[in-house]
Amino acid sequence: MSASSTSRAALALLLAGCLGAAAAQDTPAPDKVSVEDLKVRSGAGDKSATRQLAEMYYVGRGGVEQDFREAARWYLRLAKQGDARAQTSLGLMYARGYGVEKNLQMAHHWWSFAAAQNDPGAQYNLGLSFSNGEGVAQDFNRAAEWYGKAAARGHVQAQHNLGLLYYEGKGLQRDLLRAYYWLRIAALQGEDEAQNTLKHIGNYMSADQVREAEARADEWMKNYRKVVGK
Repeated sequence: MSASSTSRAALALLLAGCLGAAAAQDTPAPDKVSVEDLKVRSGAGDKSATRQLAEMYYVGRGGVEQDFREAARWYLRLAKQGDARAQTSLGLMYARGYGVEKNLQMAHHWWSFAAAQNDPGAQYNLGLSFSNGEGVAQDFNRAAEWYGKAAARGHVQAQHNLGLLYYEGKGLQRDLLRAYYWLRIAALQGEDEAQNTLKHIGNYMSADQVREAEARADEWMKNYRKVVGK
């Protein structure tokens, strides 16, 4: 089993989920939005208006047709203003060539800015970049570092991939207990593949080790849910 075996699919899912979910959350119903008004507000420095424009053009709603080039233009404006979410989204568009020429170095560039602001999506994507050697030299140590940051902030795929790195001993000393710990946390948040992997890893651990890892993971989830209010 490999940490990169599901990475490409995960990145594609993140692209759809990150941008789509953001659009659903931030973009009002079409009959309540004036595109021209949003452009005026954006020109006056209203970041929320700029975000709405980017997301409207990305998904094709609010009276505009889907236009990745326009979406990228508005995300770029917001990203240059230091908005971490926009930097992450713009990086994803560069990674997939949506509205811009595909450029993994530029994707890494924008994710680096967002990751420095503790955006877990950007941190996860940097982990993928270093794990796969996409846009940067392959470096499992750096991959583990970024997965760890995103995992600590609750990013499920990062938790899954970090667990796999511990299991495989890539970029980290092989540690089945920590592998089980992170994979269980991911499984508790609904990651089906992590649940299947747990059964495999558990075959190489004692019953006491499994109980210890589960107890630690359950405690992490308890504290995390208090923080996020779930």
